[in-house]
Amino acid sequence: MSTRLGSLRTTHGRATPEQGRRTVREELLKKLIGQIVSGALAEGSILPNEAELSEVYGVSRTSLREAMQYLSALGMVRSRTRAGTTVLPRENWNYLDPLVLDATLALSNDRSFYDSLLDARQVLEPAAAAQAAANATAKQLARIAEAFEDMVAANARDNEAWSQADLEFHTAIINASGNWVFRQFATAIGAALLASFRLTNRASQSHEYAIARHQDVLDAIRMRRPDAARFAMEQLIGTARMELSDALRAAKPKEQSD
Repeated sequence: MSTRLGSLRTTHGRATPEQGRRTVREELLKKLIGQIVSGALAEGSILPNEAELSEVYGVSRTSLREAMQYLSALGMVRSRTRAGTTVLPRENWNYLDPLVLDATLALSNDRSFYDSLLDARQVLEPAAAAQAAANATAKQLARIAEAFEDMVAANARDNEAWSQADLEFHTAIINASGNWVFRQFATAIGAALLASFRLTNRASQSHEYAIARHQDVLDAIRMRRPDAARFAMEQLIGTARMELSDALRAAKPKEQSD
């Protein structure tokens, strides 16, 4: 048995007390992070005291303290003697933590979250494409091409397959750049990238146009033209930004009617 925060093996399939406590802590963290991300626990608000929180969530004070320490490390809360525990502004949060990222993707259509992701991509991915054009091995080029062919095969018939192939295409280019910082970036935000691809691919007005823009990137890398690869990737991410605007605009009426 396992949990995201850790696990202990058992001899008869039963959780040990330590494993049970970890499970309780993870569930508590999911609840607290979800309430903070959704705004139910608003930024700047002061949380109830330890005794009240333990009663509200039905957990021990030990589990609660561990959860609060984790939230503090994530930049989501700050505890001070006599002042209590305060929910910190969003700019302090570690969005790349898996629990925070999961909650943000599930509970928020915050435009600034996706804009920040695209801003980072706009800086890093054109540079990665240029480096891939200069440095990619034959095997790496084949992996980029394979991901592209998977996108072509999926086309508009299966948004999930399309999005997964889209993620593989961009990840393969970043890996082919030979830059370990770019690779760490792709690993850290893989879930966020996939979520953004799902949004933009649903909103895409023309999958043929999207295929053509990806083809431009692939061709420039294959032909070992760094400047052309950089430009093609800039154009591709610019298209994604427009499609993201359409996707989030389309989502607003649904949110307001819920």
